[in-house]
Amino acid sequence: MKLTHVLATAATAAILAGQGHAQDMTLRFGHVGAPGSLFEATADNFRDCSNAALGDKAEMQTYGSSQLGTDKEMLQKLKLGQAQFALPSSVMSSVDDAFGIFEMPYIIKDRDHMRRVQAEMMDEFQGAAHENGYHIVGLAENGFRHITNNVRPIAVPEDLKGVKLRTPNGAWRVKMFQEYGANPTPMSFSDVFTALQTGVIDGQENPYAQIASAKFQEVQDYLSITGHVYTPAYILASKRHWDQLPEDVRAELETCAASTQDFTYEHAAALESELLGVIQDAGVEVNEADKDAFIEASKPIYDAFAAEVDGGGEMIDRVLALGSGS
Repeated sequence: MKLTHVLATAATAAILAGQGHAQDMTLRFGHVGAPGSLFEATADNFRDCSNAALGDKAEMQTYGSSQLGTDKEMLQKLKLGQAQFALPSSVMSSVDDAFGIFEMPYIIKDRDHMRRVQAEMMDEFQGAAHENGYHIVGLAENGFRHITNNVRPIAVPEDLKGVKLRTPNGAWRVKMFQEYGANPTPMSFSDVFTALQTGVIDGQENPYAQIASAKFQEVQDYLSITGHVYTPAYILASKRHWDQLPEDVRAELETCAASTQDFTYEHAAALESELLGVIQDAGVEVNEADKDAFIEASKPIYDAFAAEVDGGGEMIDRVLALGSGS
């Protein structure tokens, strides 16, 4: 038996041994979001709902700002039983190619489109998670991503030429920005502010909620509204730990995850207009990018996904078809 299996089983057993007492059954929920971020609001909403529903069966505690590690470290900690829940987003494309569909530029039009994709295709994403030892309790979001940098406004893909741009740890995001002409650099979110401040990188791409809460507006000159990718977030557990939770606890957590998704979508939509103002007020120059130019430049990424990922072409077609009602 692998050491990681032994450690995870032991950790889960220790948690479940005291499941009659909240102080004994502690569920640790880690995320990388800074105070004021959408991730923090999402995790705290799920925590509050879960604690109210579970009563003395368990107590959930949230740990933001990468206190439990980077996204990759938290994925490992889930399997080791050192954390029970995490809120990964783009990094899931490195777990399984199926999640790379959300790395395709402009493939998700809006949140209603995302709900249709979830309704029609969630079994496939859950299957991919299970194959890799995880369980998706529910979906939230990271949001629509935009580009900030200190070199120039980005209106068309050619403006990215030579820009050192931080990306999350996901192969498809790197390929996308290479195709656009940038110099993409995967980096943990917790390292981005300092890297921008010191000039190690020129820019980054994130939703307004992550940009503003991490105070990137303090170290960036330009914000270009590209909306190039919509990234869901995943309320994630290890499959082993999830399967060992009592059935009634799992049911309460699933109900809370669904409620949290509704909260997150509403909160994210409200933040979009509010936080753009916060970024502008900090002195950041804002421009609207030519999205048609970016969409045209994205065709090779779609072709590569269709060629390299088993069933990738069919998956692209299905997701695009589900966007027709938006």
